[in-house]
Amino acid sequence: MEFTLKDVKEMSDVMALVEQADRSMSALGYTEHGFRHADLVAHISYNIMERLSFPSRTAELAAIAGYLHDIGNSISRSFHGVSGSLLAKSVLEKKGFPMAEVVGIMSAIGNHEEDYGWATSEIGAATIIADKSDVHRSRVRNRDMAKFDIHDRVNYAAKRSFLRVEGENGTITLEIDIDTKISQVMEYFEIFLSRMVMCRQAAKFLDCEFNLIINNTKLT
Repeated sequence: MEFTLKDVKEMSDVMALVEQADRSMSALGYTEHGFRHADLVAHISYNIMERLSFPSRTAELAAIAGYLHDIGNSISRSFHGVSGSLLAKSVLEKKGFPMAEVVGIMSAIGNHEEDYGWATSEIGAATIIADKSDVHRSRVRNRDMAKFDIHDRVNYAAKRSFLRVEGENGTITLEIDIDTKISQVMEYFEIFLSRMVMCRQAAKFLDCEFNLIINNTKLT
């Protein structure tokens, strides 16, 4: 039996981990890291694999890794990729996943953070790009703009973000529309430059070129 993302999402252990991860991030003042973010990263990870013509099982495993990538925040923000990979091993083994698939998902989760991660597999590369592309005002919890920090401002200023994957051209392009009355483009780079560098490396692992377009201007 091949387990799917749907099977994983229905696991009570996974639900508890995602809920606690988001509660912890909320307490620390971070943007949303709960079911919305998990769902979106899973969906984008799957689409990256599908549009680059990877096998359907690879796309499904990328979606599962994407969904579980932040569960380590239920323990601590620090090194949450590593702790998340170990938590994923526990819940997936309990479900009956083959070890060959478990270790692939573990590697993807353990390498998704820019502080110490690096794309070392196709599903890992997809997870990195999908995670870093979720920049949008819907992630901001704080609605008092007077109390926004730089992360709140940049995310709230992002009126639209879309990841365009063109397998025929070998390009992966993150398109963002930023309201510069809320946050200047330079602030985006202050907090996201290392993430974009990581996306470029991940895209290269997939034999693609990574592009960033902000307010219809391609940045190189």
